[in-house]
Amino acid sequence: MKYDMYNEVQEQPKSLAETLKEEKDHMVEIAQKLKDTDKIYLVGCGSSLSTCYSARDALGFLSDRTIEVHTGYEFVHHKNLQKTNSALITTSQSGETADTLAALRRAKDEGIYTISITNEPESSMMKEADDAVLTRCGRETAILGTKTYMTQLLCLYQILFSMDGSEESGKILEDLDKIPSIAQKLVETTEEPNRELAKQYMDDDIFYCMGSGPNFGLAYKIAMTMLMEGALKHACPLYSGEFRHGLIERAEKDVPIIFLDAGFPGDELTNKSIDFSNKIGAKTITFNMGDFSDIHPLLSPFILVIPVEWFIYYLSHYSGEDPGSTRHIGKVRYD
Repeated sequence: MKYDMYNEVQEQPKSLAETLKEEKDHMVEIAQKLKDTDKIYLVGCGSSLSTCYSARDALGFLSDRTIEVHTGYEFVHHKNLQKTNSALITTSQSGETADTLAALRRAKDEGIYTISITNEPESSMMKEADDAVLTRCGRETAILGTKTYMTQLLCLYQILFSMDGSEESGKILEDLDKIPSIAQKLVETTEEPNRELAKQYMDDDIFYCMGSGPNFGLAYKIAMTMLMEGALKHACPLYSGEFRHGLIERAEKDVPIIFLDAGFPGDELTNKSIDFSNKIGAKTITFNMGDFSDIHPLLSPFILVIPVEWFIYYLSHYSGEDPGSTRHIGKVRYD
């Protein structure tokens, strides 16, 4: 049986290519407007929030630009916003996420320059932001966020690294253009091995997910919106450096821990954590960027997410769950 998520994973390369084709020039124009800003706020919820974490931490390796990440209502109630020479970028699949829309409206009230990245052309965020980027995915129905996650992340990288303008950022942007074709190859080649991997873990109920740098954002997505929402497994994301604060006491024999490794400075701790976990008999699952691609390591979330998507897809299937359905999301409203 194939669920909606299956088709949406397959549609990622086309969505990425179309978004670059239609929106790249516009994103470069937005980047020029941001060059002289003192502070940039990134706001999203769920998978969209995870893209903000990854983009902030990726740029942080190259730039001393001040970038803050907030979830929607935390931004709304923040008392220490910089209201002059600042900008807000919101990310939302629907363009109607209540928390994020409230943040956009708060920013506009404060005179902050606003940009929205969304997948719905008639959405409130598309209409109300000072600038808006439309991801070209078509409707996404599976809750996990595959093609919209990838295209939102693409847009954040395109804008922020274009804004940075350094030689290293130029290299990242060159490799960013390669992502659609790399994604196509990964969609085709990583399904079967991760189907088999999922069979080994179908009866496990709790997973920990760890990553360094921009891979923390991906770890957050894996835990919060893929394992918990899609596969209905208990999950927790951590920065690699936090393994020895808490998780080291819960990493036990036969406990599954997902590690994301791209060779970042913080991945020295990732590898130490893997070694420790192997010694005590934990079930280590390592996704290493070098096994899939040799492009710039700061693009690792684009690369590692695809094999993980297949793993989660089949983990859900073998656990008797539709990875795109929900039990409560959409029913609970905070009016």
